[in-house]
Amino acid sequence: MTTVHEPATATDTAATTAAGLSVWPASSTETPHGDLAVGGVPLAEIADRFGTPVYVLDEAEVRDRCRTYRDAFPDAEVLYAAKAFLCRAMAHWMDEEGFGLDVCSAGELELAVTTGFPPERIVLHGNAKSPRDLETALRLGVGRIVIDSPSEIARLAAAVGPDGHQKVMVRVVPGISAGGHERIRTGTGDQKFGLSITGGYAAHAITRILDQPRLELTGLHCHLGSRITSVTPYLVAVRRMVGLMSRLNEQHGLILPELDLGGGHGIAYRPGEPALDLTTLARRVRAELTAACAAAGLPVPRLVIEPGRAIAGPAGIAVYRVLSVKHTDGQVFVAVDGGMSDNPRPALYDVRYAPRLIGRRSTADLARVTVAGRHCEAGDILAADAELPADIRPGDLVGVPVAGAYHLSMASGYNLVGRPPVVAVRDGQARLLVRRESLDDIRRRDVGL
Repeated sequence: MTTVHEPATATDTAATTAAGLSVWPASSTETPHGDLAVGGVPLAEIADRFGTPVYVLDEAEVRDRCRTYRDAFPDAEVLYAAKAFLCRAMAHWMDEEGFGLDVCSAGELELAVTTGFPPERIVLHGNAKSPRDLETALRLGVGRIVIDSPSEIARLAAAVGPDGHQKVMVRVVPGISAGGHERIRTGTGDQKFGLSITGGYAAHAITRILDQPRLELTGLHCHLGSRITSVTPYLVAVRRMVGLMSRLNEQHGLILPELDLGGGHGIAYRPGEPALDLTTLARRVRAELTAACAAAGLPVPRLVIEPGRAIAGPAGIAVYRVLSVKHTDGQVFVAVDGGMSDNPRPALYDVRYAPRLIGRRSTADLARVTVAGRHCEAGDILAADAELPADIRPGDLVGVPVAGAYHLSMASGYNLVGRPPVVAVRDGQARLLVRRESLDDIRRRDVGL
């Protein structure tokens, strides 16, 4: 039997393009010359103007994602997890969108507050807070501090002083394994975060907090992990956390007004990958929380959530320039001018990306290649088994989508290449948010001869 293939139509081409751009910002469009524009600005133009590597952040995408959360969780407090990516502009956008901030260090806290972010809408947590972290949080008037270990209780109470007062939460480990990689699963007792329900560690810490008159316990906090695409772990967490709240009520007459379920909301890094459905998450978590509290005879606490990656990740693109193309032992290595110093996630978590040729149109067939970084490590791979045109050559530009979270925030000074700049795009305009780290910056830090 002969199969007849219909010629491709404009609709088919548009559908193919849309599928290929499904993990790119919604503003992404192909230009007539084969470039890709984001926020109305061609990426090749950004590369020419600001150099490569360069991070591009679509402001409208960030704000749209914030509003999606506000629509899905209208009664919840939404905190942006600043560890995903923070700069002064990002803090300003979060303030304007009505978000709070979740920070992990004095550095993140000071940057946000000196930008004008209200400190009372900031939560500080971390498994090993330094004296400077706590001093800065108290000095700037941070809203809540999440206690992560028993030793923090006395330290914090002493730092608050006899006339002070500080709202706190307790990070609880509910015993749930969830997340996209074993190194980013934080809801089980075999890792460094929080206080386990099992064995009574969380309950014991809470009893100690209640004995500190200068500390006000406002609620429980948990964070299950990262890149979670199923609603089920959050529902189990609700049941276990409400169970602990019920026991605290029986033992101490305690009614806690807040329950923080953390973040970890999974996103797609490549077309076809699953992502967490926010509408379903919000509906089912709300129903589970209401039912669990009713069964326990407790009022429903205010829900707090902490998205970071799901806000910033899909809004960012990393743009690289190809330095070499090498054919060896049946493989093709496309080496670019960045690598694990600006994106360590493939080496840390085996994350896979879908890079794309930008800046020119190619009619060549797609070939399976490895996009490699420039650093002196065999593991410096940005994208294994990627599909790029077979005629890719030095000087070409490659764009990597979903690069807005845990790229610059985890960037290093390896090989002293300098960290890339961040450029924001919106309505056809591009502006620099974070400048490139220069050799002069590196030299100024090196003071010993």
